[in-house]
Amino acid sequence: MSPTVKLLQGNEACVEGALAAGLKFFAGYPITPSTEIAEHLAERLPRVGGRFIQMEDEIASMAAVVGASLTGAKAMTATSGPGFSLKQENLGFATFTEVPCVVVNVMRGGPSTGLPTSPAQSDVMQARWGTHGDHPIIAIYPSSVPETYELTIKAFNFAEKYRTPVILLMDEVIGHMRERIELPDEPPIPIIDRAKPTVPKSEYLPFDESQGDVPPLANFGEGYRFHITGLTHDQRGFPTSAPDKTAVLLDRLHNKIYNSLDDILLWETIDMEDAEIGIFAYGATARSATRAVRLAREQGVKAGLIRPITIWPFPDQLIAQYAKQLKALVVAEMNLGQLVNEVERAAQGQVPIKRVLQANGELILPETILQAALEVK
Repeated sequence: MSPTVKLLQGNEACVEGALAAGLKFFAGYPITPSTEIAEHLAERLPRVGGRFIQMEDEIASMAAVVGASLTGAKAMTATSGPGFSLKQENLGFATFTEVPCVVVNVMRGGPSTGLPTSPAQSDVMQARWGTHGDHPIIAIYPSSVPETYELTIKAFNFAEKYRTPVILLMDEVIGHMRERIELPDEPPIPIIDRAKPTVPKSEYLPFDESQGDVPPLANFGEGYRFHITGLTHDQRGFPTSAPDKTAVLLDRLHNKIYNSLDDILLWETIDMEDAEIGIFAYGATARSATRAVRLAREQGVKAGLIRPITIWPFPDQLIAQYAKQLKALVVAEMNLGQLVNEVERAAQGQVPIKRVLQANGELILPETILQAALEVK
């Protein structure tokens, strides 16, 4: 059968992607500009045997998602800046207890209540460092409605494959804009489910490093008795303060992500083969940057776009590679300086970096990025 063609918002495409990935549980609380995700799932999820619940706040929403995932359900929540702040403690708990789930953050202007209906890229550093302690995180960021659909599926696949929370970042522009999208009868990429234990139930260890960087995860309620705690824990899940066991656990949490960068790191480049001026941008800003590249080329300036799709882990080697080639690098983002600091770190002084930073609730115009590129050519 031919795919179904629709005109969808990014938030609606996120819903379609989540359902295609096998979402069975959503807990959330209304907050602009992500509310459409909850509204549509409230209608759609029960039709496929799933469960939707509006919790009393974002803290409880994240807790409910963790609990549902531990029973075996693919689980998700969605929020924006203030709600994302509230989720951090339980997000850290999910990371440390290795519970697969997806957290969608449709970003708006801040701080505090900020600009509820205006776009920003204000939470990209919070996505990495919002919780305390040493742990990695996966965060991915679409730049179009069709890509939102596909990356939502990838977010669930990453969560299940690496037994970790995955953050899907969007800005208000991507969340609310409408674009043509083709929805296939079957998911466009293979669906990944978490690995299940093969040992007898009496021998199961939920955090057994001998099973690899990602130990299999049993479902609560199926006869596997195991302990989950936010305290540093041993193979059985029981608290320990032993330095050797602490080191093994934390090293494994890092290794399961950083040993798989070839799989996790996603990016797109445009006209970078001969580029002398690079433009680094992501999300909705990358759409303006793409236009700026075209305008620069029309004026004889060899510009190109570097668009990270995986924001975390940060693509250090990609930046280092192009830093050797470029005469200058323009970094455009809707904040007052977040990922630009990571770009500077990864470039290691090999290329001059021009900042185009804006946090006034409006999308950065292509002409603004173009002007910066012309100034550094």
